[in-house]
Amino acid sequence: MANVSITGFGDNLTINGVRLGDLTPAQHEIIEKEKGGNNYSPLENVVVSHVKDSSTLIARKPNPDDISSYIEEELIDGLCCYSAVNQGQLNQTIVDAVVSHLSEEKLPTVPRSIRHKYMAAFLMAATGVTGMDRVVPKVAGVEAPELMFKLSRRWGYRVKGIPKDEAIVVAAKGNFHGRSMTAVSLSDDPDAYEDFGPKVPGIELVEYNNIEALRSLFEEKGDRIASYLVEPIQGEAGVIVPDEDYWPQVAALCKEYNILLALDEVQTGFGRTGANFAHQLSGVKPDLMGCGKAAGGGVLPVSFVAGRNDVIGVLTPGSEGSTFGGYPLGAVVATYAIKVLVDDRLADKARERGDQLIGRFNGMKERFPDKVKSVRGKGLLTAFEMHDAPALDGHHVSVALLEKGVYAKETHHSTVRVAPALTISADQIDRIADAVESVIETL
Repeated sequence: MANVSITGFGDNLTINGVRLGDLTPAQHEIIEKEKGGNNYSPLENVVVSHVKDSSTLIARKPNPDDISSYIEEELIDGLCCYSAVNQGQLNQTIVDAVVSHLSEEKLPTVPRSIRHKYMAAFLMAATGVTGMDRVVPKVAGVEAPELMFKLSRRWGYRVKGIPKDEAIVVAAKGNFHGRSMTAVSLSDDPDAYEDFGPKVPGIELVEYNNIEALRSLFEEKGDRIASYLVEPIQGEAGVIVPDEDYWPQVAALCKEYNILLALDEVQTGFGRTGANFAHQLSGVKPDLMGCGKAAGGGVLPVSFVAGRNDVIGVLTPGSEGSTFGGYPLGAVVATYAIKVLVDDRLADKARERGDQLIGRFNGMKERFPDKVKSVRGKGLLTAFEMHDAPALDGHHVSVALLEKGVYAKETHHSTVRVAPALTISADQIDRIADAVESVIETL
């Protein structure tokens, strides 16, 4: 017999006599460390309770007067679930669509072995906004580069004519495509792949933003290279933006050697960088594009791969599938996530608010040149990198920002990413910048 009793809802949700609303931040941490996989390291002493508005979280922190209780404070969300909530928390258009669908249409889930009417809506919306010929729906963001990897190989064998089992997929050093075995095999970060070997074969890494290194690899092995699978801007690496002429040159090289350009837009898509999709900033069009995160509007996990007819056309029944890929409720959410992206001009808002935030960070760099090394970003995908010194610790900055009502997170020790919802106000941008500047001043 199962040893579990579950009653109540919200703060009254009680598991085996333990009421959720009674747990302090420290107790939440203990439960996660004792019963979870410890595959994340969340910020200490803070637990999100609920959402106040599109860019504000309500978080529980230790009560300074009573360590056995907590207080609730507002946090401006400067991370946006790593760009999964571009449309803002609880976007009304998307929420209304979900409520209407469940209460009126009453079709949450059916398998892909039978058609449902919302698949047509999703496919028309997704091909329309991406400008691509075909779309394959998936669920988790990592499934998008995973599928692009598979498509690259099959296209390489069936269309390009690469000898059997000799296909190569090229990736960029410093990449982050997720945590599946294919994704970690593409990675050069030991934290991602250590003791998960052997890696998936047929992968070559090349220096990011180095067109000559890419050209040299294509010249040497181009007849066996199926694709260059790469992020338009490297987010996890610290918001690394390539040179302005990099992508046009890459696109030309790929065309010259008949190699697919497969762009991972899971984090950079859906308006984040000041264009609907980051590749549009450079005037190039990929052969394959993977999307995720904000494709689900922060309500459900949704991802998809969009691409050319002849590339996605290599799929056949049974060669690819997903129980929840494109299921009715997910298709509705994705369709309305696209509607909000277009109707609310999220890319324009990201560009405007991004210019404001990057301007503030550049001012901070001028004021503290001994502390801030560089400022990077496009739209509202931004970061500032501090000099490599013991006192300039990104985690310390992230914890200090919590005390000032801002949630952001470090990456690679000395870099702090700030990527709020694209619906954020000018006043909230200034509040983020004010908090960051006051923390940097104290370092």
